[in-house]
Order: sequence, then C-alpha cells, then structure tokens
Amino acid sequence: MMLTPVVRTMLLVNVALFLITAFGINLTYNFALYSFLSPAFQPYQLVSYMFLHANFNHVFSNMLGLFFFGPLLEQVWGSKKFTFFYFFTGIGAGALFAAINYYEISHFRDAIAAYTAAPTPDGFLYLVKDHAPGLYEQLFDFINQFEDNSSNPTYIQNSIKIVNSYYLQQVNIPMVGASGAVFGILMAFGLLFPNTELFLLFLPIPIKAKYLVAFYGAYEIYSGVYRAQTDGVAHFAHIGGMLFAYILVRYWGTQRKNFY
Repeated sequence: MMLTPVVRTMLLVNVALFLITAFGINLTYNFALYSFLSPAFQPYQLVSYMFLHANFNHVFSNMLGLFFFGPLLEQVWGSKKFTFFYFFTGIGAGALFAAINYYEISHFRDAIAAYTAAPTPDGFLYLVKDHAPGLYEQLFDFINQFEDNSSNPTYIQNSIKIVNSYYLQQVNIPMVGASGAVFGILMAFGLLFPNTELFLLFLPIPIKAKYLVAFYGAYEIYSGVYRAQTDGVAHFAHIGGMLFAYILVRYWGTQRKNFY
C-alpha cells in the first residue's frame, strides 16, 4: 500500500513522540487532554492530545488503523481536505469526551458537597454506587464498618476523605491518543466504501466496511454507557470521532464515484 503524504507525516509524528516519551521525557502533563475542571487543562490540549499515546499497543493499534484506512481517503479528498478532516474529527472527539466528562465530574462534585453536609452510611453507599462503582468492591469492608459505626466521627471523616480523594483522582486523569481521529477515518471509510470487504486478524471471514463500522459504533456506545468508568478507555472520544466524521462527510456531500 502506497503511503500518502499526510498519513506518512501523521505516522512519523505519532511514532516519534511515542519514542520520546518512551525514553523518559514526560509530555503528558502539558499536552494530554485534562478535564475542564482540572487546573492542568489548557485549550490547546484539544489538539495536542491526539499525538500522545499511553503504551506500545495503544500507538500501534491507532497507527495501524491510520495506515490501512487513511491513504485511500487522502487520495479521494486530497491532502488539504484530509488534514482538515483528521483534525476536525480528533478535536471533536476530544471536545465530546471532555464535555461528557465535565457533566459527570461536576455531578460527582455536587453529590460530594451534598454528602459532606449530611454524611450517613447509606448516603456514602449511594454516592459510591452512583459515581464511583469501581471503588465499591475495594470499599466493601469499610462500608459495612461505617454502617456499624454510623455516628463515629472517624468513619465520617474518612468517608469524606475517600470521596474527595477519588474526585481529585478522576478530575486529573489525562486522556491521550489518536483514536478519535482514527475512528473518524473508519466511519468515513464505511460511508464512502460501504461494500468493501475487509479481512480482520481476529475474524477469518470477510466483512463489509458498513457492518464493521456499525459494530464498532454499537460497541463503543455500549462500552461508553456501561464500562467507561471501569476499563480506562475513552469510549466517548471514539464515539465523538465517528459522530463528527459522519456530520462532516454528510456536509461535504461526498459520494463514492469512480472508486470500486
């Protein structure tokens, strides 16, 4: 497969920055995307986060998707249009993720304030289940002990410290990766070439691009709703990339012509 200019550049930049971080230069604090509620947030992070990755598997999977699906789109649209598409979907993915994160974290912050004003074992239990389900198993013994010592000031203060500590942890988790833009590329590929048959490493039979896109979209929505707080994956960034890609491709009115 012939690499097109923008795809080649994106591959080189992403891999180069990953190698820089792998050799111990920390770019995360300044260039990863932080919550709008975090003191570390800066507007330019909506762009810079796309060029950083958490580990080898992360950068490899994203660059593999860019390598396979990007060149044909760049050939169809041209380099200038493809570049705009890449950044539009990547920024859109980051913005949607950050907006949902803000909604969730701000509700958590307000729930903590309400709990702090009237702390009870039941209130602590509901707070954890509603806003920090990943902590429930870890806190199971403490929850039972708090219930048996509901008026003990030590348990009350510890419960407040636990939820505040978890809030600070969540608000300062950075998000990195080109996944939003790559999922946008996948969506565009499915829209322009819906009946192209693809062979996947984990699936020994061909699957049409439109079905692959539909599967990924459904999986990401399910995971974003039910698993986003426990698996460490920015599913809503993936959804955002696909959503903004769909909007832009439809806006451009791009149709599949002369490509089979």
